[in-house]
Parts: sequence; C-alpha cells; structure tokens
Amino acid sequence: MRTAERIEEMVPISDRTAQRVPRLRGAQLDVVRRFAEAHERTFAPGESIYEVGERGAPAWFLVRGSAEISGRDGLNEPIQLQTLESGQFTGELHQLTGGPTLAAAVAGRDGCTAIPLDAVRLRALIVGSAELGELIMRAFILRRVGLHERGVGPILLGRAGSADLLRLQTFLRRNAYPHLVLDCSSERGRQMIEALNLPPGDLPILVCACGRVLRRPSNEEAGAYLGITPTLRSDELYDVAVVGAGPAGLATAVYAASEGLSVLVLDGEVLGGQAGASARIENYLGFPTGISGLALTARAFNQAQKFGAQVAIPLRATQLRCTDNGASDCVEVSLSEQGAARAKTVVVASGARYRRPEVPGLRSFEGDSVHYWASPAEARLCAGEEVGLVGAGNSAGQAAVFLAPHVKRLTMVVRGSGLEASMSRYLVDRIAALRNVDIVVGSELAGLHGEHPGSLAAMTIRDRGSGAARQLPVRQLFSFIGAEPNTTWLDRCVELDDRGYVLTGTQSAAHMSTAARYPLQTSLPRVFAIGDVRGGSTKRVASAVGEGAAVVAQIHSFLGDSSNST
Repeated sequence: MRTAERIEEMVPISDRTAQRVPRLRGAQLDVVRRFAEAHERTFAPGESIYEVGERGAPAWFLVRGSAEISGRDGLNEPIQLQTLESGQFTGELHQLTGGPTLAAAVAGRDGCTAIPLDAVRLRALIVGSAELGELIMRAFILRRVGLHERGVGPILLGRAGSADLLRLQTFLRRNAYPHLVLDCSSERGRQMIEALNLPPGDLPILVCACGRVLRRPSNEEAGAYLGITPTLRSDELYDVAVVGAGPAGLATAVYAASEGLSVLVLDGEVLGGQAGASARIENYLGFPTGISGLALTARAFNQAQKFGAQVAIPLRATQLRCTDNGASDCVEVSLSEQGAARAKTVVVASGARYRRPEVPGLRSFEGDSVHYWASPAEARLCAGEEVGLVGAGNSAGQAAVFLAPHVKRLTMVVRGSGLEASMSRYLVDRIAALRNVDIVVGSELAGLHGEHPGSLAAMTIRDRGSGAARQLPVRQLFSFIGAEPNTTWLDRCVELDDRGYVLTGTQSAAHMSTAARYPLQTSLPRVFAIGDVRGGSTKRVASAVGEGAAVVAQIHSFLGDSSNST
C-alpha cells in the first residue's frame, strides 16, 4: 500500500515525522485530562503498558518520562518502532475502536506517568476538540502507514499469483491491515515452508505475530482471528444498520454517526465496494489530481470510526427478516456469523455484483488469471505481459489507464462501436494517447484457453456483426462488463423492479404495495435504499455519497415521526 494513499496530499514529506509523533503542550494535556475518566498512572522502568494483540488498550498520553513502542512481524521477531517522550501519546487507528493492538508499549528507563483514554473517551476528545482531533487523527493514520512500511503484522505465504493468495492479500490491503507477502519460491519463503513442515496443499498460510499459523484461511477466519471483524453484542439495538461499505454506505455511516445515531455497517467482502477497486478517480469533486478508490473509501472509513460507527467486515447480511411487514419497532438482519443484528432502520447500500462473461470454463481461471478489479497486486502479475480487458465503462477506462504502464500490450474488447457512448471524455482521450493499448470494437469475448488449470494463454474474440473469430495471446484478463444488483439477501421483503433493483420513493409508488413517504424509503417503512442497488440511481461515486447524506436526514424525520406516533 502506497503511503500517498493514506495521507493528505498537501503534507510535506519533511513534516511527517513531527505529525506522526506530535508533542502536546501543557494546555493541550489539560484538555486531555478533562476527557479522561481514570487518573494518571505511573509505570515503573520496563513495565508493560500494553502488549501486542491486547484488546481495548487505551491511548496513553505521557505527562512524564518515556515509553518504547515496538511491534512484531509474522515470525514473532521484534521491530522497534518509536521512543515517545513527555507530551506525546501512544496508539494508532485501532485505538479508536478498541480493537487488538498492533504494537506494544513499555515504560522507558526512567518509567513514565500517563493519562489513559479508552476508545469512547478518545473519540469524544477527537470530536470535542477540533485542534486535538486533527492532530490525533493525522498521527494515527500516519502510524498505520508506518506499520505497513516496517513489516509489522502477519505474513502471507503462498504461490505468487495464486487465487487464494490474491484473495487474502486484497482482503488485508482493502481493510488497511499491515502485512507482508512472501512468495513460497523465495529464499525466505522456502525457509518458512521447511521450518513449518508445510505440504503444498496447506498454502497459502497466514502466519500471525503470535506465531499461530492459519492454513488456507477464508476471509472470515482471517478477519475474526486478526480482530478486523468485531464481536457484536446480541442485545444491541442500533438506530441504523447499513448493509454495504461502499461510498454510499460509508457516507451514511459518517453523517449518521456524526449526528449522534448509533450505526452498524455490514459488508461481506471488503471495504470500499466496487469504487474501492478503482485505480484512480479523477472526476470526484475536490481532488483535482485524482484519488484512488481505496484511498477515498479508506478516509471515509476512518471518518466513520472517528464518530463511533461500528464497522463489521467481513460479516455478510444473508436475509432481511420482514415477517411482520415492518409493524414492529425494529428490523432484523440475519448475518453469516454471529446470529442477527437489530436496528430501528436499515439502509440497503449493498451495491452490485460484478457480472461474469458468459464464457465456458471462466471460473477455472478466476483469481489466477481472470480479475474483476485492477489493484497493484494484479498489476505486478501483468508486468511485461499481453493482457486483455473486456468493457467500455468508466471502470474499464480507469483500469486500462492504470494497467497500461505495466504491461507489454493491452487489448480492450468493446461490444459497441467505440468508447465515447459509455466512458468519460477524459478517459477516452487518455486511452487514445496510450501506444500499447489496442481497442477492438463491435466484438465480444468468446473463449478462454489455458496451458493448465488457472493459467491463461489466449482468448478468443468474435466480431458481433460477421461472426468471425480470432485468437489473441493473453496471460491476464480483466472484466468490466457491468454489474447486477446485490439484492438476493432481501428475500423479496421490499419491492424490486424487473431488473432486481430496489424501488424507492413516490416515483415508484405505482409499483409498490406500500407507498413510500420519503424519496429513499422502500416499500418496507423502516428500510431505505441508496447507491447502485437503488432503481434509477446515477452510478457515480458522488451520487452515492450524496444519497448517503440525504438518507440520514430522511431517517431522522422517520424516527421523529415514529416516536411521535407511539
């Protein structure tokens, strides 16, 4: 993960050390004391303040003495990170949520005295003091970047380019969890395999800092063990449960949590949705030089956590329970793990699933050679190779621009007569300037051919007019042919249009059994829908964010009306 994706672009490099470990003045420490519940605590020289993996460890603000911060890599080897002195503070982004710590702290050689702030009081300080809030959040974000760069965290070991290794790598990267990836054919990789006596069928493995080895873990297993996925309280009743952690869902979380509503965000995959996989978004307001989808959604994720939203990834919503047709005072959402979540309102922001080309044998190449997003991990697989890309929308254009500098040649397969009808002008012009990109119009993907399972060697494309087919050598293929709404989990509890998108508002009232009172409300009164999953929505990041803000205002009105009527 590049440092630039985690920090403000305008921060000079020379200033980042001071921003990563700022020193508070006496008056600022007095503000910290006002938010602290517990008294200052004194630690003896060398005494542990908190350990790696400790859950709920507070952030400690030093008023006297010093502290040594260290982490561990996947081989349980110590990594010295920082010496903190009086006026400085411990912690990084996990301190906002009470998640397991990624580093350890011990008192320095003369001991230390420090003020503890748990996650709740730390968030209150960040929100309550604009000055300290900016300082602490920037420090926490930069420290997370530093953990990535220093190799703190688990090791992923597997065959370079394998589907399972890419899956886990994408999961950790998209959830901003520090890790190191090792190819099993490297010298260090071979040493690990020999030391652990691993058969090939056990790869990939996740080696945690505590020394535990997870063999071929699912994303759910990795998330639960590493503390990425929180444990939900079964008796909790949230004001808002948001299903989907793309731009629409994260915008809802930020606006709702900042206005004092209790918020749960659920997503069964990774942070950011389809937008999070965009290599660069250049037409989003306020970012004239562009921003990657991962960087944009990561910032939104940090904002949501700053205001106290609980984000549970990967925790999939499997069913919307609607047996009472919304007559009760809450809605239940069944989950892939941990039972069910209860909320006064539900916001459906589950977006759309990538559409697969109808090509025989496609699934045998997925993950290894066929991909539905383009990140640095996939770009490394394509280095110097012949690559195919199917699609003509903005996502396809962004991927083509991102991949072209890495590949020998990229062939775009376009069903229509050109790119202009479905792609933003700036992307069309940029692709036209790329000398190693060929555009084959009026054609479709007709077949895939491999040297052995999972290893792509060529693709067949067919002219849609004449039917003539030809084969082109490609080692990797990217598919961006649109998506279909992710609504099967709704189990027909709300009205859908004939394409499976959720109907909302008065414009759809003629098709709905119960007329919606609010523009983003569905046929089930306590359920709202926003973003790509909503019928008639504009499929743009800015529109999704706008709907996330708008739905919070409508939820406030709905909850006010509901309380007045009870």
